[in-house]
Amino acid sequence: MKITFLGTGTSQGVPVIGCECGVCTSIDFQDNRLRSSVYIEVDDLSLVIDTGPDFRQQMLRSRVKKLDAVLFTHAHKDHTAGMDDIRSFNFLQKMDMPIYATDDVITQLKEEFAYVFSESKYPGVPRVIIHPITNASFTIGSTQIQPIQVMHHKLPVLGFRINDFTYITDANHIANEEKEKIKDSKVLVLNALQKKEHISHFTLDQALGLIDELKPEKAFITHISHKLGKYRDIKKELPDNVEQAWDGLVVKV
Repeated sequence: MKITFLGTGTSQGVPVIGCECGVCTSIDFQDNRLRSSVYIEVDDLSLVIDTGPDFRQQMLRSRVKKLDAVLFTHAHKDHTAGMDDIRSFNFLQKMDMPIYATDDVITQLKEEFAYVFSESKYPGVPRVIIHPITNASFTIGSTQIQPIQVMHHKLPVLGFRINDFTYITDANHIANEEKEKIKDSKVLVLNALQKKEHISHFTLDQALGLIDELKPEKAFITHISHKLGKYRDIKKELPDNVEQAWDGLVVKV
């Protein structure tokens, strides 16, 4: 199983002119973060979790040539806005793209991309096949996928576990029964927005506390705002089994 981090950043805390964090002007490629997304190659499948505004750029940069399905965590724009660009894979693979999402996310996608779901479709629009999901386990082909419901303030968001890999973004609370689904993961990816308390995201300390509780063999933090700081500085603060993910990082599980 191979994981490529397409993006590890967030729209939260967007850098502004005059920002003094140093991340905005850093020449370290590990500080250049597009919106959070991962590309997963498992069994014979190639999956993407979330299609944010940077989706097209991310897929070109990582030279992705095959995509079998898209999984959505939630309906916020920084995770859905690039869905239009699946049309390239419609053309290349001559197939409609399966998308997996909760009913709430599907409703939002139908509103934002009404032309995709219109009965009278304009030629060339993206073609999708909708698969509604809950936080119950489902399969794509022979691959089992276990959704994990987390809370993003008051909004339910899905994380996903595939084999020994668990990916969670946009969370600040995980119920005990959902934590049970994460336990024994070899690799856990978890959001850590910044160091200061935030209404809807784990802070770095909160993420590290949860990682220590769940005890994966290896953990990566993602969905990182510029307020967290530079990669080289944060690296010094992390335990040996935790790493800050960066755009383009490839991990084998």
